[in-house]
Amino acid sequence: MKALMYILVIICFMDTFVQLPVVGPYALHLGASSFGAGLAIGMYSLTNMLGNIAAGRWIDRYGGKRVLLIGFILTSAILLLYSQVNNDTQLIAVRFLHGLAGGLLVPSVFTLISRHVPDERQGKSMALSGAAVGLAAIIGPATGGIMKAKLGFEAPFLTVAALLVLGVLLTIFIPRTESEQSSKGENNDGNAGSQLQVEQPESSFRTLFAVRPVVQSYIAAFALMFGMGSLTYALPIKTDVLEFGGQASGMMMSTFGMVAIMVFMLPTNRLFDRVVPLKLIMLGGGIVIGSLLALSFTTNETMMYVTMAVYGIGYALLFPSMNTLLIRHVSQKDKGKAFGMFYAFFSLGVVGGTSGIGYLTNSYDTGLRIAGAVLAGLLILIFVVGKVQVKVSERA
Repeated sequence: MKALMYILVIICFMDTFVQLPVVGPYALHLGASSFGAGLAIGMYSLTNMLGNIAAGRWIDRYGGKRVLLIGFILTSAILLLYSQVNNDTQLIAVRFLHGLAGGLLVPSVFTLISRHVPDERQGKSMALSGAAVGLAAIIGPATGGIMKAKLGFEAPFLTVAALLVLGVLLTIFIPRTESEQSSKGENNDGNAGSQLQVEQPESSFRTLFAVRPVVQSYIAAFALMFGMGSLTYALPIKTDVLEFGGQASGMMMSTFGMVAIMVFMLPTNRLFDRVVPLKLIMLGGGIVIGSLLALSFTTNETMMYVTMAVYGIGYALLFPSMNTLLIRHVSQKDKGKAFGMFYAFFSLGVVGGTSGIGYLTNSYDTGLRIAGAVLAGLLILIFVVGKVQVKVSERA
């Protein structure tokens, strides 16, 4: 059953990663300007945040399984629309809908995993989930690029639509947990179920931000993806300018992904249940910062590969740790909202990293250094948030 849920994680993230090398060229093919192509790319992330937040509330109300099924069905249907667009405006509209529907997927599947795993193994389960994400990150862009080149722009979207239909079939076999059954009010009397929901008022998103570790995990999520967004922006430009070859940036990203997967899959994943998550967040964040700065100061291709491998270690320490920190400090009934907001910060970090760095500077090396400085400030903020809230609680 656990293996099935990790397969679902791969399917959910394939929806994101397969499209990466396709959308920009597709927009230009349809006659979009550079701005229009950028808007088409970014629209998914912007509306994905809204989908994440909506998913969080619906998961706690109706159960993660039901929301995941709806997300798969809606997203697969919307993916079919890509083959029908005739201009860049229509493409942007489809991207708007795709982001909203796709935003239901990741919070749902991570909530399901957290509800099916004992508390003492949450760290390892998040590490294995990270391995599934990493695998999708390696397979997805390569698959999208190859299919675009050989079969045309529509083929990657139609393939992912079929993959999401498979996700629907697999999700049916996932049993509901007790918390999901109670959230749906499942019993023999439908009216009694409705009454149960009324008698148990939902927590608001505001209550999540009153919990120090939850806030720290959100800051860490934004920081991690801000760094990734900055790297995605700067690395291809740098490798092109240095004339390392068209495949160099992709190979470097794959190097980081493979190292991260090794950390997730090897016995090192036991660390995430044995070491305090906040310590691993700080250590992983420090490694990521050092890697971004080192990458900005080197022009040697071999050293850049080595640096990306080290970056992979930092990423691998961060991802499961911030998920574990979140899971351990929210109740079962609030996990949907917690993960919904968590992945909204993920999406916001990607947008901030890619768009923000590009807006601030045209220099790829300066961009990497700015990203390192931003991440350092966010790690300090994580520390300060803890201290400030501790003092407030002591006075209370």
